[in-house]
Amino acid sequence: MSKQTFEKHESGLVQRLGPGTAFLLVVSSMVGSGVFKKVAPMSTDTGTAVWILACWILAGIVSWFGALSNAEVASQIAEPGGQYVYFKRIFGKPLAFLYGWTGFTVVQSATAASVAYVFSESVNSLFVLPHLSLFGIENLSVKLLTVLVLWVITGINLKGVHQGERLSNVLTSLVILCIIGITILCFTYGKGEATHIALSETKSIAPGALFLGMMSAFWAYEGWNNLGFLAGEIKNPKKNIPLALAGGVGFVMLMYVAINASYLYVLPVEAFQKIHAEGNTIAAVSVVQSFLGPIGSSVIILVIMVATFGSTNNSIMSAARVYFAMARDGLFFKKVAHCDPVHNVPTYALLFQAVWASVLVFSGSFDQLTDMLIFAAFIFYGLGAAGLFVLRIREPHAPRGFKVPGYPVVPALFVLFCLGLVMNSILERPKESGMGLLLMATGIPFYFWWTSSKGRHKKESA
Repeated sequence: MSKQTFEKHESGLVQRLGPGTAFLLVVSSMVGSGVFKKVAPMSTDTGTAVWILACWILAGIVSWFGALSNAEVASQIAEPGGQYVYFKRIFGKPLAFLYGWTGFTVVQSATAASVAYVFSESVNSLFVLPHLSLFGIENLSVKLLTVLVLWVITGINLKGVHQGERLSNVLTSLVILCIIGITILCFTYGKGEATHIALSETKSIAPGALFLGMMSAFWAYEGWNNLGFLAGEIKNPKKNIPLALAGGVGFVMLMYVAINASYLYVLPVEAFQKIHAEGNTIAAVSVVQSFLGPIGSSVIILVIMVATFGSTNNSIMSAARVYFAMARDGLFFKKVAHCDPVHNVPTYALLFQAVWASVLVFSGSFDQLTDMLIFAAFIFYGLGAAGLFVLRIREPHAPRGFKVPGYPVVPALFVLFCLGLVMNSILERPKESGMGLLLMATGIPFYFWWTSSKGRHKKESA
């Protein structure tokens, strides 16, 4: 049998990921720990089951509007680096760099670190790890396992995008089947009551409380734009990326609403409020344990392990392509622009990312970084959708493989929502928002260093 050949992007990356893989990558980028945990804080923020489900639906629709807007831009600009490349073409290099720098320092690296940490916590709940502390670092054994997970996944991806693809496809398929299975079990064997989510329980809710509930849901939806980072490795990206984004986000929304409805069918809101107050229990574990006992608890923990391992793999595999694209433009460390000629992967981008994510794990501050993640992400989500209007005006006759249905209403609503969420975050959580803006600003001196001192940069990084 002859060896299958794939088209090679001019960057050295190989376009071998098909539409099915693209769809699963969108799903795996979103499905991590949030779907199993966030119903508890949302119960405290909103107060009733109906508003909890409304938050999942509204956050899903907003994310879908964002994905549709992103899909049109991706169908026109399909290059490695995704949103970074979009910003560079629409708004110029300074904003593009700030986006990539924010992803490296806060959004993408913190996501990989935090989701991998949830995996390690789940392992620790099944097989208690020795309690270690050193130099004031608590939970050292869990953090060491987290770093090991980050480097194991990085090692797998260093062997080629097909290795990360295979791992993602298997784990994501398992997670989808498990979520569907848990939903069916809850409704059939959960011994719940429909009155737990009866419309009669609905009461008015303050806009701030609704935003807080949606913020929790957005953590579970976060990552839908990661697929664009891999444009240099997706077959026919101008067609397959938009289809995968639109279909993947819609599918995840349906899964999220269904499984959270099943949680609320089994246990009342008051039970989830108690879970949140205690702070040391995963909501989905309590739900399944209520009718399957200890076996159900172990099953859910295993599902969370699979989901978080797969989500970490997706984050590591996709985000490295952003730094690779930045380095090719001279806006990141020179070595990061290297593409391995044998495995066709951005070797140093993966390694730099693993180092920084490991630092975040040991810093003890990455939990706070993830609180700022949604704030920072939605600044750029809103700018990305606004960029669609710029492209439509600047390049009205450019070929587009996909057009947003309902334009200009859909992207306009998304931009307005992003603006509202960012403003609400500044008002409700000024400390976290301020720190997020400060971390974003740390990239400014690096930008001037890489653009104004190129000779010195080349000499020192050669």
